[in-house]
Amino acid sequence: MIRALYTAASGMSAQQTNLDTIANNLANSGTAGFRQRQVQFEDMIYQNLVTPGSAETQQTLSAGLQVGLGTKTAASEVIMTQGDPNNTGNPYDLEIQGAGFFQVSLPDGTIAYTRAGNFHLNSQGTIVTSAGDTILPAITIPSNATNVVISQYGVVTATLPGQTNAAQLGTIQLATFPNTGGLSSIGSNLLQQTASSGNPITDTPGGTSGIGTLQQGYLENSNVDVVAEFVQMILAQRAYESNSKVIHVADDMYSQINGLVR
Repeated sequence: MIRALYTAASGMSAQQTNLDTIANNLANSGTAGFRQRQVQFEDMIYQNLVTPGSAETQQTLSAGLQVGLGTKTAASEVIMTQGDPNNTGNPYDLEIQGAGFFQVSLPDGTIAYTRAGNFHLNSQGTIVTSAGDTILPAITIPSNATNVVISQYGVVTATLPGQTNAAQLGTIQLATFPNTGGLSSIGSNLLQQTASSGNPITDTPGGTSGIGTLQQGYLENSNVDVVAEFVQMILAQRAYESNSKVIHVADDMYSQINGLVR
């Protein structure tokens, strides 16, 4: 029964982590560019009461008797499915259609990556994120520029005073990774590379490396499926309750044993 208590406790702990992840996904269902996470489980160690394959007689081998000792959360993977487009009409809002991430320079000089394209201009006219971090490569829009256009290939052009043709102000580059599921979430809709994700591969939108294109005036919604998350929440709740019931039953059995001893 001690094994049953330990096993059930591990299941409750794993489902609590699962529920925390589901709650975070639901909380960010309205966050532009948010990427949901999905918890993965694996079983824990086994106690071999009878080792599988051991000889029962000279002619027979035992199928074994193993008792599992619970479950644990093995990983929390970022799911990279495309979110639905949201037409905002803001000329500095950008949606990535396909693979890739915007590159962002953080205050400490490190580079982060995001799918959230809700950009604006700072006081110097540089394109920045909602938190004020500069996108890379940095692009500055003159204060007297009009008709700012960002093409699907990331080319930024604008009409300047005294010029007939639009001037090219820079080109937005995107990054992708060999394993995007291995990126680390650091908050503020930002991700950072890890040893699991591999090194970034940068290219212009629509380039030969398979990076997607841009859509000006649109944002990518969160890829959280609210209905599916509610289903997962119910399943997590039922699993938690089942493990709790196991602990309750084991406690009753202990009580009965104690009663027999008296």
